[in-house]
Amino acid sequence: MKNTLLKQIFVPIFLTLFCIQLFSQNINSSDKKQLLQKEDSLKTFARRIITDSLTEERMRSDSQFIKTLVRTLLIKNSFYFPLENVAGISKLYAPDTSFRIITWNISFNDYWHRQHGVIQLKPVNGVSKFIPLIDCSEMTKKADDSIRTNKNWIGAVYYNMIKTQFKGKNFYTLFGLDYNGVRSNKKWIEVLAFNEKNEPLFGGPYFNFDKDTIPKPARFRHFIEYKKDAATLVNFIDDEKMILVDHLISESDEPENKWTMVPDGDYEGFKWENGKWMHIEKVFTFKLKDGEAPVGEQLMDPRGNKNEDKLKEKSEKNKTKPKDNLL
Repeated sequence: MKNTLLKQIFVPIFLTLFCIQLFSQNINSSDKKQLLQKEDSLKTFARRIITDSLTEERMRSDSQFIKTLVRTLLIKNSFYFPLENVAGISKLYAPDTSFRIITWNISFNDYWHRQHGVIQLKPVNGVSKFIPLIDCSEMTKKADDSIRTNKNWIGAVYYNMIKTQFKGKNFYTLFGLDYNGVRSNKKWIEVLAFNEKNEPLFGGPYFNFDKDTIPKPARFRHFIEYKKDAATLVNFIDDEKMILVDHLISESDEPENKWTMVPDGDYEGFKWENGKWMHIEKVFTFKLKDGEAPVGEQLMDPRGNKNEDKLKEKSEKNKTKPKDNLL
């Protein structure tokens, strides 16, 4: 038991440090110096996006952050620079390290939020292609019925990513938080794939409900909307080999008002089968008390504040996963 515990503590730390060292070997000293300078600026702008009390100043910092990030990504082998000191920004590498996705939120006021993001592809001869993500959530009445490109992305700050395969094609399932509004948050499950031109496509009829008691049409992405301060689980759980999602009920018997929705102790699930996430209406046969569910790593607190160490650990863990990561 003691040896197992020591392995659980020290092996992930060793792998993370080894991975960072391995990645950093791709960056020469001159480029690394530039990247460290850019990181200092990004760190300042990212902090102001979150903490500045004035909307116009948050917007100005967001604009400066975007411009500085573009200049950063243009530096040779910037893909291998983890930006680990830029707090408040999600940086996730794909499990096969073929790309990374950087996402963040800007709050204009309590009612209006927008997410920004960029996909950076693995470099060829040190040069990375990167693809901006344009959040069009506010102009979308029904977001779960369409395939999206980077130009009409359903915005979210991603806190986890897993890889699945079907018929030799790679699929990357993203788990993200949308701050939504003053009274409710949303959590999204989004499947990302790349077409023959290596362009990102978000969504598709991947979420299947044929096995439900009352079957429903497939959804192109899945989400829950819930009370702002409720603690909810939407994540892939390694031990269960499935996605677990809190089942929600209205605390005031008003299910049409999503800001009243809270977990009731039950869990729905999705299992990857034949290129689809198959819905499971009730994962467990009894309700679980608080703390009994296999909740996995808590990468965000109930209010959506990111645990920077856990986000970094998750991304670094993805880098060390086997190339053919079949679930």
